[in-house]
Amino acid sequence: MINGAVSVIVGNETIAEDARYIRICETFHPPTIYLHQSAFTSGTLHQTSGPASYCEWKGVANYWSLSKTDGSARRVRAAWSYPTPTDRYAMLADWISLYPQRVDECFLEGEAVKPQPGSFYGGWITSWTIGPFKGDPNHPELI
Repeated sequence: MINGAVSVIVGNETIAEDARYIRICETFHPPTIYLHQSAFTSGTLHQTSGPASYCEWKGVANYWSLSKTDGSARRVRAAWSYPTPTDRYAMLADWISLYPQRVDECFLEGEAVKPQPGSFYGGWITSWTIGPFKGDPNHPELI
C-alpha cells in the first residue's frame, strides 16, 4: 500500500477519495491503481451482472458500475475487483480499480491521470510513468 492522494470524479462530483492506494505494475503497462472500497462515496459503486474475466495472476474479476451519489451519470462496468484473488495478490480482496477513460477525471498524488490507450486497458499514466505501453497505436509490437 502506498500513502498518497487519489481521487475519482464523475459528473463534476468526487465519487472516491483516499490518502492510500495499491499500485500494481505489469509488463508494458502503466500502473493500475486500486482504491479501497471504503474510498467510494455511498451510492456511487454498483456491482454489475454479466461476465466476469480471468487474470492468470490475480484470479476472477467482478465488475462495477460507477455513478454520482444520486445514481446519475452511470458508467457501466467502469471498475473491477478480485473478491477472492490468488494468494500472491490476497491484498486486493477489498480493493477496486477502474478505467480512467470511463470516468471524467482521476488524480494521483495531485496530478491529473491520462488513461492508458485502448479500451481494454486500465493503466493510470502520470508524468513519472515511462512508456511505451500496450494499447498505444504507435507501438503495435506491444499488443
